[in-house]
Amino acid sequence: MKKVICKKTYDTDASVIVKKFTSGELGDPAGYEETLYQTEDGFYFVYTNGGSESIHPEENIKRIAKTAVNEWIENH
Repeated sequence: MKKVICKKTYDTDASVIVKKFTSGELGDPAGYEETLYQTEDGFYFVYTNGGSESIHPEENIKRIAKTAVNEWIENH
C-alpha cells in the first residue's frame, strides 16, 4: 500500500518491516494487524488492517515520530 502524507510517500513495498503485531485469528472479524515500517530515508510508519469489526476495519497508513517508535514497540 502507498499513501502520501504531508508530501511524503509511505510505501509498504519499498520499506522494511521493523515489527508486526497481530490480534486474533485469520478470518476473525474482530482481528487486526499493525505493522511498523521504516523507509529508506529513516522515517517510520504503521500499516494497519483488520476485520470488519476490528479497530482497523480498513487498511491505512499512519506516520509515527522517531521519538514514539520505542514506545510503540514496547506496547505491541
